Amino acid sequence: MAQTTPSPAPTLTVAPPAAVALSGVGKTFELSRGRAVSALEDLDLHVAEGEFVAIVGPSGCGKSTVLRMVAGLERPSTGTVVVEGRSPRELARSHRLGVAFQEHALLPWSSIRGNVALPFHLAGRPVDAARVDELVRLVGLEGFESARPRQLSGGMRQRAAIARALVLRPDVLLLDEPFGALDAVTRRRMNRELARIWSEERITTVLVTHDVEEALFLADRVVVMTGRPGRVRHVHRVDFPRPREAAITRSPEFHEAVDLLTGLLDAEGTA
Repeated sequence: MAQTTPSPAPTLTVAPPAAVALSGVGKTFELSRGRAVSALEDLDLHVAEGEFVAIVGPSGCGKSTVLRMVAGLERPSTGTVVVEGRSPRELARSHRLGVAFQEHALLPWSSIRGNVALPFHLAGRPVDAARVDELVRLVGLEGFESARPRQLSGGMRQRAAIARALVLRPDVLLLDEPFGALDAVTRRRMNRELARIWSEERITTVLVTHDVEEALFLADRVVVMTGRPGRVRHVHRVDFPRPREAAITRSPEFHEAVDLLTGLLDAEGTA
C-alpha cells in the first residue's frame, strides 16, 4: 500500500509589533458657544518599526492632528495612541520622539551647531559633540556650524531642524510639512536629501504632507485620509526600490501612482 507524504504545515507569518499604533481614534475639538467639530473618527493606523509612512488628505482632514497625537501634543477623544508600547507623552518626556514642523523654530541667536545640540540641554544630558558633528555632516551643513539661521537659506534651515530632531537618536521621527514653505526646486532637492538621510538612520518615520509626489518618493506606504472627520480611506504600498533617485519620478509607474492618489484626493474634495 503506497504511503502518502503528509503535507507540510502551513507557515504562519507573524506581523512585527507596530512602533506606532492608533486604534479607533477620534478627536473632537470644543469650540465657542458649546459648538464642537469632529476632526477624526474611528481612525486606525499602524506603522511598523523602521517603516516610513506618509499621510496625505484634503485640507482640514486631521492629518496634523494625527501627528500631534503621536507626538503627545494632543490626546484622543476616543480610542488609543501607543508609541513603542508606551503613551506618546511618556515617550516624549524621555526624549524618544524627534519632531520637525514646517516652521523650523531654530533659535535665531544660536549657531547651527548650538541649535542641533539643543535637545541635549533640554534633556539634561551632556552634549555629545561627535553626534552633533555627525548630524551636521549627514544633513550637508559642514562648514556652516557657526552660522546663524538668518544667514542660511530656507532649505538649509530645514536641514538643521531635521538634524536637531535626530540628534538624540529618537525611536520615532515625526515630520509635519517640513518642506511646505520651500519653492518647488528646493523642495525636490530636500526630498532627495531626506531620502538619503533616512536610508542612513532607518528610523520609524511618519510624514504629513499635501504633496503626493513627495509622499510617493519618500515613503514605504502612503495613507490617504478622507475629508473631515478624517478616517483612513486607502493605503498605497510603494514598491519603488531604494535608494531612490530623481529618475524614479519620471517613470510611468510613478506617474500612474500619482494619478491614482490624486484621483482619490480629488474625489474627497468633491464629496
